[in-house]
Amino acid sequence: MKSPLKVHLALFTVSLIYGATFTIAKQVMPQYVQPFAFILMRVSVAAVCIFIFHSIFVKRRITDKKDFLQLGISALFGVAFNMLLFFKGLSITTPINGAVLMLNTPIFVVVFAALYLKEKVTIQKMLGILIAALGALLLMGGTGFHFTGNTVWGDIMVTANAIIYAFYLVYAKSLMVKYHPLTVTMWSFVFGWFVVLPFGAVEFSQIDFASFPFKIWVFIAFITVGSTFLTYVLNAYALQKASSSLVGSYIYLQPVLAAMIAIFTGKDILTIEKTCYIFIIFAGVFLVSWRKQPASIISE
Repeated sequence: MKSPLKVHLALFTVSLIYGATFTIAKQVMPQYVQPFAFILMRVSVAAVCIFIFHSIFVKRRITDKKDFLQLGISALFGVAFNMLLFFKGLSITTPINGAVLMLNTPIFVVVFAALYLKEKVTIQKMLGILIAALGALLLMGGTGFHFTGNTVWGDIMVTANAIIYAFYLVYAKSLMVKYHPLTVTMWSFVFGWFVVLPFGAVEFSQIDFASFPFKIWVFIAFITVGSTFLTYVLNAYALQKASSSLVGSYIYLQPVLAAMIAIFTGKDILTIEKTCYIFIIFAGVFLVSWRKQPASIISE
């Protein structure tokens, strides 16, 4: 399989998993697990999984001690702060509000990439992001989301998470290129674990595991292994091969895949309008990723 196809497949898988995360996470918290305890569970399970996988298949080291500072900063923004803000915010706001606000991420990725990585901001790239954003908003109902006093703090937290995650996608790219992406991800989770521990320890001690029905265990496994371990590994691989803007733009596929999941499970129906909105999103992502020389976006 060619490298560009692998990158797009990895990013598609990440979007598929994240597309289901908003609703699944709300099934678990705050009724069964409080948000900070959930973050501690996510980071702990993912860190163990990545450490085992890395020890068996990768076995790479950080060769330059100065890079540990950048790894620590990546852990703060890419693991600790963004997860804490996202899950705490999602426990206060609605899933659709959270999905809408996360659409800010690709826009901030373009801004940070231009400032930090000196990536060229082209009219085509900005047009693609705006088109994809429009399609995503229409697919999620246009006016189907609302911001009220009851959700305002959750909305603010999710927005802050979108900005922080955008910075991480840009800031960590140089590390992903210099080292094996799984090595970077492993150290990010190790450092991140120490940051989230004091936030989640008390809430974790209050969990009544005996009250969990089987489906809650399945949902927790999906969040900790699927939307944490697997997505971070795939995103790390994509960041090594592709531009930060392309990686960020794939967030617009999340509502598409969320809609498809709802249709497949019988909770929604496919209409002509929704089909058009999906094609609008794909057109936007295509504009962001397309270049006359693909190697400038995705390296072999």
